[in-house]
Amino acid sequence: MAKLQQRLLLWVALVSTLNACSVVKTTAKAAYSVGKFAVETVVSPFTHDEIESIDGLSPEEAIRQGRVKNAPYVVYGKTYVPMSVEESRNYKEKGIASWYGEETRKKDGGKITANGEKFDPDKLSAAHKYLPLPINVRVTNLETKRSIIVRVNDRGPFAHERIIDLSAGAAKKLGFYEKGTAMVSVEVVSLTADTGT
Repeated sequence: MAKLQQRLLLWVALVSTLNACSVVKTTAKAAYSVGKFAVETVVSPFTHDEIESIDGLSPEEAIRQGRVKNAPYVVYGKTYVPMSVEESRNYKEKGIASWYGEETRKKDGGKITANGEKFDPDKLSAAHKYLPLPINVRVTNLETKRSIIVRVNDRGPFAHERIIDLSAGAAKKLGFYEKGTAMVSVEVVSLTADTGT
């Protein structure tokens, strides 16, 4: 109960601070881990029932309900400032993709994504440092030319200059699960695109 009160007080202070910076939908800080990285991030002050209820919301519906997460967060002392929904509409980038899976889910906090959704390594999802959560992106393996749409609902990767961290299931579909990494292009697609999740 004391932790909940601390979070609520922190949330009120954070809302006041971030409102001055024109950041919308601010929330309380919490810690979660992505692989071996401990991440301090901003999370929505939802109850357990509310967190469960956002599973499966399309990005369009999340935006309509005001449940998009794009508040600044800190990892190892570095502050990351995600894009607004408007900025993200034109996002397109090429770079290295990696993947994460069951080893993450087994770690403390590894069962929940930064968006408060259940992490399932077999579903088509991804982690990104700067895109608002949730959002759909098309990822194309530039070597094999395979392309899929995934739901970005987590934060990362924070190592080796990688631009996106895909679920193990997405890496398998793109053909680089065994290899571990791949050169990809990533672009935001229709907010209602079906990711198969």
